[in-house]
Amino acid sequence: MAAGTDPNRLDALEARLAAAEAGLARAADELAVMRILASYSPRVDSGDAEGVAALWTEDGVYDVDTGRLDGRDGIEEMVRGEAHQGLIAHGCGHVPSLPVVLLDGDRAVATGYTQLVARSSRPGRYTVLRVTASRWELERRGPVDAPDRGWRVVLRTARAVTDDGEGRALLGRSREG
Repeated sequence: MAAGTDPNRLDALEARLAAAEAGLARAADELAVMRILASYSPRVDSGDAEGVAALWTEDGVYDVDTGRLDGRDGIEEMVRGEAHQGLIAHGCGHVPSLPVVLLDGDRAVATGYTQLVARSSRPGRYTVLRVTASRWELERRGPVDAPDRGWRVVLRTARAVTDDGEGRALLGRSREG
C-alpha cells in the first residue's frame, strides 16, 4: 500500500463509484424505455408499419379493446389496415402522456395515456376521438450497449377510458411492476 493511502477511504470511493454507475445505468434504461414508447406515435401516425412492429418482440402482443394483435405481423397489418390508413390520411395524432416507468432488472412496466386526436370537419379544428390507458410491459432482449439498450415491448394492454372502468383499472396498476 502506498504511503498515506487510507484503505477505508478507497473502499468508500469505490462503493460510491459503483452506486453512481448503477444509478446511471438505471437512468439510461428508463430513458430507453421512454424513447421506445415515444417512438410509437410518430411511427404509427406516419404509417411506418415496420417501424411500429420493430418496437415489439417477435412474439409480442398488442391487446387493445378493439382486438388483439399477435406478433410483429399482426401489428404491421393493423398499421397497413384500412381503418388506420383512413385515420392518417384524414389527419390524426396519437398524443402520449409522460408515462410512469418501473424497472426491475431486465423487465420494465410503463403506464400512461394516449389521446387519439383527429382533424375535424371544421377547418383548423381537431377532436379527441379517444383517450386510452396503456400498460406497456417490456423486456431487455438485446445487448445493453445498443442504443435502445435491448428493450422491446412484450405486451401492450390498452383500454379506452370509459364508464366501464377498464381503462381506469389499468391506470390504477401504475405502481405495479
